[in-house]
Amino acid sequence: MAWEKGINVNNISTILCKSNVFLGVGAIEKMDFIAEQLKAKGITSIIAVTGKGAYAKTGAWDVVTKALDKHGIKYTLYNKVQPNPETQQVDEAVQIARDAGAKAVIAIGGGSPIDAGKSVAILLEYPGKTCRELYEGAFTAEKAVPVVAINLTHGTGTEANRFAVVTIPEMEYKPPIAYDCIYPLYSINDPALMTGLPADQTRYVSIDAVNHVVEAATTVLNNPLSCTLGKEVIRLVVKYLPVAIDKPTDLEARYFLTYAAMIAGSAFDNGMLHFTHALEHPLSGIKPEVTHGLGLAILLPAVVKNVYPKVGPILADVLSDMVPGLTGDAGEAEKAAEGIRKWLASVGVPEKLGDLGFTKADIPKLVKLTYETPTLGALLGCSPIGHSEEVVEKIYTESF
Repeated sequence: MAWEKGINVNNISTILCKSNVFLGVGAIEKMDFIAEQLKAKGITSIIAVTGKGAYAKTGAWDVVTKALDKHGIKYTLYNKVQPNPETQQVDEAVQIARDAGAKAVIAIGGGSPIDAGKSVAILLEYPGKTCRELYEGAFTAEKAVPVVAINLTHGTGTEANRFAVVTIPEMEYKPPIAYDCIYPLYSINDPALMTGLPADQTRYVSIDAVNHVVEAATTVLNNPLSCTLGKEVIRLVVKYLPVAIDKPTDLEARYFLTYAAMIAGSAFDNGMLHFTHALEHPLSGIKPEVTHGLGLAILLPAVVKNVYPKVGPILADVLSDMVPGLTGDAGEAEKAAEGIRKWLASVGVPEKLGDLGFTKADIPKLVKLTYETPTLGALLGCSPIGHSEEVVEKIYTESF
């Protein structure tokens, strides 16, 4: 059964496609054009926001600095962003950027540095505001300095959308934000920069993309674009993830995984997300060492099991390359969940929630954080089956 049967044709969808993304092997060389465009806008100073090593190890930084030097743009480097970045890091980067007179942000890395960079871009336009205020919703961001994203992983899709996530550690909150002002002006998706990704990171980032489309295709805001992209993302990840794990330098595999992640980012930019992301954020909010994609992988089968009776026709089609033989019948919920578990195990991700160090005694706290963390309620509100603490508790319990 085709996913079309699950679309409400009376919903009026706004289709968002607003970032300029350069995709392909060697795309990093577009940095010269980007620097030229920044200079034409009168930008003579930028801050580069990145993690501790990949920006240099991949060779991206050499190309960036060469282009900036050529066009007379000064640059300041902030290279302290950790996985699951925290508010104090963003505030520190903002102060450094202000001191340097930066008028744009170049974010280099995976989702963490790019999301941190987007946050810096907003706060540069709001003197006196802090990152915690931004992520607690104390003000609405309507402007940001230009963002350039140089993507070093194939998973988050943040290089192509308006989302960012930063953790408020003292509250154990990991809220997302979504503002039009942080669509990157330009993004670079160069698969050659991703061949050094370790096997586990290769797995987890692509599983992030899988979750993006499973959720985006099944929210109450879904639309033909999110469903069409969803099916293609699943096909590409199922085909090319095993290749990239086995042959990390295979540029064809990296290219199509990068493309899949990019269009998955566009899918949830248009269709939003629901349970899997809403319930993962408390996991890595409590334990920042938990890799986002791994947390999502653990939750996905239980989420699919619980929403399948409502959105079976969509999931049967979108998941057809991962779980063949689904018809969309409500009684297939466990079959769909088990098919996803088997696929996850086949790519080396068999873990359950207990493997992350959680116990069932942690469930009440996780449920509480799901409902207390700013903006996660918006994701829960997109669930196709509604939501309640009982449903959230059930999903966590079934993930052990």
